[in-house]
Amino acid sequence: MSRVDELRRVASLVGIAWRHVDALGVWHEPDEEALLRLIGALGLPTDPDAAAAALAAEAAAAPLGLPALHVAAAEDSAPTLRLRVPPGTRTIEWQCRLEDGREFVGTGAAGDDTGPALALPDGLPLGYHRLDLSAGGETATIGLAVAPSACHLPAPLSERARSWGLTTQLYGLRSERNWGIGDFTDLATLGAAAGSCGAATVGLNPLHALFAAEPRHVSPYSPSSRGHLDYLYIDVTAVPGFAEDAAARALAPAAAIAASRTGDEVDHAAVAALKRPVLEALYRRLRRRRDGAPMAAFHAFQRERGPVLAAFATFEALHEHFYRRDGRFSWHDWPAPLRDPRAPAVAEFARDHRDRIEFFQFLQWQADHQLGAAAAAGKAGGLTIGLYRDAAVGVNPHGAAAWADQEMISPAAAIGAPPDPLSRAGQDWGLAPFNPLTLRRRGFAPFIAMLRANMRHAGLLRIDHVMALQRLYWIPRGLPAHAGAYVNYPFRELVRLLALESQRHCCAVVGEDLGTVPDGFREALRAADVLSYRIVHFERRSDASYIPPGEYPPLAAASAATHDLASVAGFWLGRDIDWRRRLKLYPDAAAAAAEADERGRDRRKLLEALAGEGLVGPDCFDRFLPPGGVPVFTPELGDAIHAFLARSRARLMLVQFEDVGGECEQANLPGTTDAHPNWRRRMTRRLEDLIAGPELARVAALVSAERRRQGTTSPAAIK
Repeated sequence: MSRVDELRRVASLVGIAWRHVDALGVWHEPDEEALLRLIGALGLPTDPDAAAAALAAEAAAAPLGLPALHVAAAEDSAPTLRLRVPPGTRTIEWQCRLEDGREFVGTGAAGDDTGPALALPDGLPLGYHRLDLSAGGETATIGLAVAPSACHLPAPLSERARSWGLTTQLYGLRSERNWGIGDFTDLATLGAAAGSCGAATVGLNPLHALFAAEPRHVSPYSPSSRGHLDYLYIDVTAVPGFAEDAAARALAPAAAIAASRTGDEVDHAAVAALKRPVLEALYRRLRRRRDGAPMAAFHAFQRERGPVLAAFATFEALHEHFYRRDGRFSWHDWPAPLRDPRAPAVAEFARDHRDRIEFFQFLQWQADHQLGAAAAAGKAGGLTIGLYRDAAVGVNPHGAAAWADQEMISPAAAIGAPPDPLSRAGQDWGLAPFNPLTLRRRGFAPFIAMLRANMRHAGLLRIDHVMALQRLYWIPRGLPAHAGAYVNYPFRELVRLLALESQRHCCAVVGEDLGTVPDGFREALRAADVLSYRIVHFERRSDASYIPPGEYPPLAAASAATHDLASVAGFWLGRDIDWRRRLKLYPDAAAAAAEADERGRDRRKLLEALAGEGLVGPDCFDRFLPPGGVPVFTPELGDAIHAFLARSRARLMLVQFEDVGGECEQANLPGTTDAHPNWRRRMTRRLEDLIAGPELARVAALVSAERRRQGTTSPAAIK
């Protein structure tokens, strides 16, 4: 057997696919170096024999051959647990301690025709329980999760309901009161206004913690931690003590605050320079006064979040220390003793910087409190689903999550995508993935924690690149994007746990299933009541014609665009193509011309689809594509596109708030970093003006009416 064959044997044992086909139909087989690096990224020896031996030893050492967490399906009439027992064992004794404290005990036969198995009792409640077993002198204690088959679906997403919602980039909201960036008070205002107009939800960009010490790292999809919040969204004026503390208020001059609201882009560094001194002063005030309810609430938050919050805050303090001192952004460049979160040097640093660490905990407390208040305001205003949060597919390898749990996060690999028509060299997103082997060893606890953090204060959670539940494309660090391979994940268990957390949090789930989707994947998610994510420009027939609204899948969220695509106006006017030309992103002039021709075809196909629904008149081509080749966009055309989507069978239809405001630019232009103002665009018009003006009311009335014709609506949608 050749060395490559030996590596492929190990790859098969750990779920690395050593052969895959890309979106262009080209087959790829990772070479010896790629396989070696991927096996190493999973924490195994790179020698094939040593890796196989390590896996065998781990399996043999598992008590009774059991996993750390067994995920049982609640609907199974006869759930069984397969296990390994010593020879000659006749019975298995077990004790099950439920989450609520109740206990069950029993015995079972040691085997059947298919091998040793234990029949679990019927009717166990949903939740996380503990199972103690004894067989032939060996004992084991494992977790037992009893999970439903499907996620939570609230009434506004029920079979015949047709709801709609607004989505927005929170940072980009311009208001007369914020400090240069959309904040949680702006979110409360928008949520209440949207609810009163009939929207069931307000969707947001990921709110994950980025890097407090370097606010210019702005991508919400490249977080330091998915379990914590970006403190820049805090409304400083709503922090306890602000109104009473003139000295703290003076740290942010009115002229500087007013200046922060101007311009087309959010200046994250300037916002941080405004907010941080005031927040630090308010934290010191809280510590100094130690008064009443605020301090008690802060301590309760610290206790609730425990070691996880402490580790995150310790990272923030360390990162600030080294970045300010000598510009070291990555923890990989810190002194060796401080790279290990469990090292005595880290504990010593924490003792010496106790106040600074507590300050970062204070920021998380206030961010969480204000997000909760915004969610409550939206619900009170009529959002029947509530907030729609977004979870990124991975984390920045230089951030808090990767530092705090280096066995769980694999910094030696990056998440990406194999070659496709938009990126023929493949894509490297620069994110570090969960290690699926460690995930099993930990009983899926990090995955569960990530879900809980992002379902908090939410009625709907969008999971970015949801195919990660089944497989992720891993690229060994240092190798080109096309040299990667798919790594498989425990799909059945992850979907079941997703359903369990969804039900416990009363939080529905949208899976962003754009791109290369494995066979049968969408069907499996549909069976689990996970909404598919459908974008109008991707819903086509083989001749490129747009599918009619009646052919959209019901269990879906339909939208005209995403943060990575042009806005409704921008698509029609070709602003994304203009940007790619300006930045020389096309390989040659022919490629640019081909996309421009394709866009011209798409405009005509879209008008044909709108005309087929009677949403534009017979003169639409002359009006919107007049002779001379320069397309014309009007609010009427935008309304027709939204009405088209509102007629779809999709249970949820989404309208970008940026489209309500007539924005031409998109939030992010894939393939760029600083050349295009990604994640920095501010809306042209103020939040207050859009809420009070005719645009939101017009679009809301139009969409609500179309949704009502398609099925029953939530009470908010009837207003």
